[in-house]
Amino acid sequence: MQNRLKNKEANNPDVWTAVRHLHRAIAAGGVDATLLALVHLRVSQINGCAACVHAAVDAGRKAGDTEERLHHVVAWRDAPFYTDAERAALRLAEAATRLQDGAEGVTDEIWEEATTHFSEEQISAINLEIALTNFFNRINRTIAEPAGKSWG
Repeated sequence: MQNRLKNKEANNPDVWTAVRHLHRAIAAGGVDATLLALVHLRVSQINGCAACVHAAVDAGRKAGDTEERLHHVVAWRDAPFYTDAERAALRLAEAATRLQDGAEGVTDEIWEEATTHFSEEQISAINLEIALTNFFNRINRTIAEPAGKSWG
């Protein structure tokens, strides 16, 4: 696969400044980096974004997550490796991402479960991670970003 944009960083400095600010806001939300990587990974798996799946696995490893957990996030409901809080975040991520599939989205039940594990600040950071991941998934799929490269 060949990237359709040849020099995206140099051509869009304001975009990259904005993205860095979004990443800082997510990091400031008080959510563990391993959880954010799992959310990024699951959303990217749903959207079929190889570049973001690769980036999420790398981020998970750097944050100290295990290969076992990273490999099984696609089947998180049936795998015994995740906490209740992680399951709530993954459920929230899936519900917010599958809107295009005609799913009902984030139900009150899903939201209430998330609020039992996370503060409003943390949920805001998780929601921003979900949205930003969906944003990058769509851009990467559009420009044919290959796995193994990163967006800055």
